[in-house]
Amino acid sequence: MKRGAAKKIAFGGVMAALAVVVMCLGTMIPVATFVCPMICAMILALVHGLTGTRVAWAWYGAVSILSLLLAPEKEAAAVFVFLGYYPIVKPWIDRRRLPVVWKLALFNISIFAMYSLLIRLFGMDQILAEFQELGTVMTVVTLALGNVTLFMLDVLLGRLGQKMSRRKG
Repeated sequence: MKRGAAKKIAFGGVMAALAVVVMCLGTMIPVATFVCPMICAMILALVHGLTGTRVAWAWYGAVSILSLLLAPEKEAAAVFVFLGYYPIVKPWIDRRRLPVVWKLALFNISIFAMYSLLIRLFGMDQILAEFQELGTVMTVVTLALGNVTLFMLDVLLGRLGQKMSRRKG
């Protein structure tokens, strides 16, 4: 194995451990259900920028599996599994026509699929009870805020990518 490849894999492993720790901290603060996956996505953007796409996909897979197994907050782990790969696909989406539409579609389809699986397949009825308690209007507002949060993450990832490209160049 080349020395450079070993460095990239070691860096990815250390960053994966950091991401799993962040995911495990998700139960300490109620809003951390959504904040922890975003922090992990930022870590993934760093890994992707410094190591490349292959290591980034492996990193995403490892952190997803470990988060599902170890993180006490399963909803946060599911958010990461369904949306954590966003920093890897963001450059591809940005090159498409109408990237905003692609991003909205990716987010909303992923969120609906995630909650459908959590409620129907895994029987997490407490999530359904939360949505019923919130009511339809607040559930729609929460989804809209999720879309806004995705675009805030998108801006942060774009700025991180610009800083990393300036360092390389």
